[in-house]
Amino acid sequence: MKKKRAVFLDRDGTINEDVGYPNHFKQINIYPSSFEAVRKINKAGFLAVIMTNQSGIGRGFITEEELQVIHQKIAAAFAQQKAYFDGIYFCPHYPLSSAPLYRKDCSCRKPNPGLALQAASELNIDLEGSYMIGDKVEDMLFGRNIKASPVLVLTGFGQKSLSELKQRGIPPVFVAQNLLEAVDWILKKEKIELAIFEGY
Repeated sequence: MKKKRAVFLDRDGTINEDVGYPNHFKQINIYPSSFEAVRKINKAGFLAVIMTNQSGIGRGFITEEELQVIHQKIAAAFAQQKAYFDGIYFCPHYPLSSAPLYRKDCSCRKPNPGLALQAASELNIDLEGSYMIGDKVEDMLFGRNIKASPVLVLTGFGQKSLSELKQRGIPPVFVAQNLLEAVDWILKKEKIELAIFEGY
C-alpha cells in the first residue's frame, strides 16, 4: 500500500493564536486564513495532521478530557468551512509534573519524533516526503528529526524563533508570514517538482 504524505501542523501560534495554556474552546482564536490553508492541503491530496505539545496537562492547567473537547470543537469549526484534519496528536507530559502519569522525559514531546512515528504507523505516512509547519524552534527541529521539510511561520513565536534559528545555524526550508502562505509555498514547490519529474 502506497504511503501517504502529510503536512504536519503545530497548533498554538500556527493554526490559532498562542494564548498560553487554554483550557476552553472560547480561548481558541483561529487565524481566519487557516481554514483556507487546510482546505488547500486537503485538495492537494496531503494528509493534514496536527502535532502539538500540551504540557498544560502535566502542569495541571487542563485535563486530557478538556483538551479532547477543544480538539473536537477545533475540528468541527474547520469542518464547517470544508476543511478537515486527518489526525490530531498531542504530548501531555511535563518532566516536573506533580502527577506521576505525566512526569516523564518522553519521546513524544517535540522536537522528539514520537508523535510523528505514531502518526506514520497509524496513518501510513511517508515522513521524508512530508512537511512540518510551525512557529517554534522545536517545530523546526522536530521536522528535521523526522526528515520532513520544516517551514517556519512568523505568527506566534515565529519572529523570535527565526532569530534563534539563525544564531544556531539551523535554517527552515522556507519562512512564511502565516500558515496559508506556507501551504501556498509547499504547493507551488510540489508543482515545480512534478513538472521537472514529468519533463514539462
